[in-house]
Amino acid sequence: MPQPDITEILNRLEGGDHAAHDALLEAVYDQLRALAESSMRQERPGHTLQPTALVHEAYMKLVDQTRVNWQGKTHFCAVAAQAMRRILVDHARWKNREKRGGAWRRVALHDAFLLTRDDHLDAAALHEALEKMRRLDERQAKVVELRLFGGMLNEQIADMLDISKRTVEREWRMGQAWLRRELSKED
Repeated sequence: MPQPDITEILNRLEGGDHAAHDALLEAVYDQLRALAESSMRQERPGHTLQPTALVHEAYMKLVDQTRVNWQGKTHFCAVAAQAMRRILVDHARWKNREKRGGAWRRVALHDAFLLTRDDHLDAAALHEALEKMRRLDERQAKVVELRLFGGMLNEQIADMLDISKRTVEREWRMGQAWLRRELSKED
């Protein structure tokens, strides 16, 4: 079955075609679901937010955007990854407020940002570290965010940000090291 042209659907959506909402969700749902599952694997065990709910909440935020000039599927999925990160951070903050810290345990990220089943990320601390990185080096923060939360490959990030693949690789390595150091300060 041929893939629908996401850019064309996004253009229809921007033009006010309400039928494009359903077509867009159908066209990107599997990829958004994979992004959500990837993001959820990094969360603490027993997380109350499910991947399906994360996809739907992020999708609703995205299609309500009125000032976004969508540049295609990659751009849409990158923005979706950001929306999912913000939803997870908000959820973590709400839970933190509710539990005042509870049984959360901070862990340092290792090279691939993959965590074992026993470890979890403090999403609020990661968000704060990424925001601090953004103030210091916006491009580096964008590369880390697209790689970590968007699941994008270096080539895709290079195309999206209009920089070389080597620059993406360098920013990713530097960003990983900076995040490791920043998050270990809070342990």
